[in-house]
Amino acid sequence: MAAPVVIGLSAVVMAIRDGEAVVLAVRPRDAELQGLPFGPFSPEGHRTFELALRAFVTEQTRFDLGYVEQLYTFGDKGRDAPLADMGAGAARVISVGYLALAPAALDSHSADSDWQPWSRFFPYEDWREGRPAALGVIEPALRSWAEAGAGGGSQRLARVRLLFALDEAPWNEERVLERYELLYEAGLAQEAARDRGESPAALAPALAAALGEPMLSDHRRILATALSRLRGKLKYRPVAFELMPEAFTLSALQRAVEAIAGVPLHKQNFRRALERADLVEGLGRLETETGGRPAELFRFRREILAARPVSGLSLPLLRE
Repeated sequence: MAAPVVIGLSAVVMAIRDGEAVVLAVRPRDAELQGLPFGPFSPEGHRTFELALRAFVTEQTRFDLGYVEQLYTFGDKGRDAPLADMGAGAARVISVGYLALAPAALDSHSADSDWQPWSRFFPYEDWREGRPAALGVIEPALRSWAEAGAGGGSQRLARVRLLFALDEAPWNEERVLERYELLYEAGLAQEAARDRGESPAALAPALAAALGEPMLSDHRRILATALSRLRGKLKYRPVAFELMPEAFTLSALQRAVEAIAGVPLHKQNFRRALERADLVEGLGRLETETGGRPAELFRFRREILAARPVSGLSLPLLRE
C-alpha cells in the first residue's frame, strides 16, 4: 500500500531592516536549527493554499503577510527529514513554497521566531563590498571535488567556474539555487549528509562559516529558490517597492535593491533609470529623522500598474 501524501506549505517572508534584507525564521520546539514558517494544508479546513499559508504564518509568528506569490512545489523523497514533522508519520510530504514581501520587518512577539539576514545562510552571495571572502574559502573544496570527478572532472570544474565566478568568470547573482544545489551535490552543504542519514563531515570552522548555516528540512533550498526568483524579478516587475514604506528616499530604495541583489549599484545611473521609468514621484518634503543630510522623500506611483505594463528596475552595476 502506497504511503499517503501530505501537502505542506512553506513561507519565505522577506523584508528590509536597517538596510539589510532579512528573512523570517522560526525554530520549532526542541529543534537545533532554524527553518521557515511551515504547516500542513487541510482540504477540509482551508479554502485555498494561500489562505492556509497566511493563517499558519500568523499563528506561528503573529505576523500578517502582505504581498504573496507561489514559488514552486518541492516533492523530493525524504525532503521533510528531519524535523519538518507535521504529524504525517510515514506519509510523503509535498511542500508548496511561497514568497512573501513585507514593507517592514515587524517584530513577531513570538519567542521562537526572528528576522535573520539571508546572508547568514548564503554568505558567499553578498558581493556588495566586492568579491566575498567566503568564496576564497570555498574555492579549494569545490576544486578538490571537481577534480575527483570522472575524466579528471572537467565537466564538474566547468560548472564550478561558471556558477562561482572562478578564473575571472562573470558573477550571475540570479543563480542562487544552482549554487546551493551544486554545494549539496558536492557534499559541502551540511543538509546533504543529513538527508542520507549520515553524520555531516567535520568541516574546518572557516569553511563551515563560509558555506552558511544549515536549516531544517529542505528550507535552505526553498530560501535559495525564493532569492533566485526575487533577484530575477527585480528586473522585470516593480516588486522592490513591496519592500518599501509609503514614503522613502532614493538612497533607501537603492540600498534595499542592493541588499536583495547582493551587488553594488551605480548611484547616478540607478537614479537616471528610475526617472526614465517614471516609477516614483517626489512628495515635496524631506527625510530629517536619519540625522544626516536631509533627502527628498518619494512614493511609488502604484496607480500606473493599472494603466500600462510596468517593468522592473534597472540594475546598473558599480564597476570597480
